[in-house]
Amino acid sequence: MEIKNFTRDTSVVSNGHVASNFFTRFKGLMDATSLAEGDGLLIAPCNSIHTHFMRFPIDVLYVSKDGAVVAVDHAMAPWRFGRIHRRTHFVIELPAGTAAATGTEVGDRIEVKR
Repeated sequence: MEIKNFTRDTSVVSNGHVASNFFTRFKGLMDATSLAEGDGLLIAPCNSIHTHFMRFPIDVLYVSKDGAVVAVDHAMAPWRFGRIHRRTHFVIELPAGTAAATGTEVGDRIEVKR
């Protein structure tokens, strides 16, 4: 799966995975030791996350049903709770620094290609 920031014409994820059932959404990245550049996890449906049992910080994009970025958490540390964003339909977990490197900001449009 690929994810592009349509607004900025940048690639956010080139090697992505989807977590869309109870088990995969619950598990998320808990057993991962790192995320390489270009990796990402789309969790749907989801409007908030936690980083319990994770071993590294992540960037988190909160995205509405129409593909608009509602919020961004930069370098969220392990053992934290993300805020609840009511307009969010899915989240994208990324290597820390990806949001800044791609210029992704609130209001940008995200395009998911499966």
